[in-house]
Amino acid sequence: MHVYAQGMPEPEKPETAPQEHETRVLDPRSLRGLAHPLRMQLLRSLRHQGPATASQLAERLGESSGATSYHLRQLAAHGFVTDDPSLGKGRERWWKAAQQGIRWDASLHESTDPEVRGAADLLLHEVASNHTQELSTWIATRHDWPAWSGASDMSDFTLRLPPAAARELGARLHALIDEYRNSPEAQAPDAARLRLHLHAFPQREN
Repeated sequence: MHVYAQGMPEPEKPETAPQEHETRVLDPRSLRGLAHPLRMQLLRSLRHQGPATASQLAERLGESSGATSYHLRQLAAHGFVTDDPSLGKGRERWWKAAQQGIRWDASLHESTDPEVRGAADLLLHEVASNHTQELSTWIATRHDWPAWSGASDMSDFTLRLPPAAARELGARLHALIDEYRNSPEAQAPDAARLRLHLHAFPQREN
């Protein structure tokens, strides 16, 4: 889950986000700490656009700096963001993402706690809304990317699989994506940030 870029663009900064695709495993406590729309937007922005101060994030997201400061501290308390001392000057506090992805602990799938289920629903709906916004932005701006004509994809497929085979398919797809993430092509002169949305879910047939 990871881009909101509202307000005026900022000067580009050196890439200081984690170079490895570090993943945070969500347990019930950390899930509740992340499951807030603004916290998810802040984390997404730090992951995609690099380190920033609370004021810069407030401008990007159309929020007050007081709100971004508070929710950054909450994210830090749960280990999702951390200080970037290499960029701070004086009292200016820069934040960066501590990891570049999340995955679910098995206990979340089995939880019957209403609070945990509510937090999971909020997080998943926020992820789905972000995916919709990203795809809509691409459709609206695709003519600005002539070199990418035919390189983008918006497909859907229907298979018949049991749960075990669906999990295997997902694992194989993730492994293939990781191969490309770490390939020499990632450093090619014409490489651009490429967003892949993978949705897989069962559906009733009637």
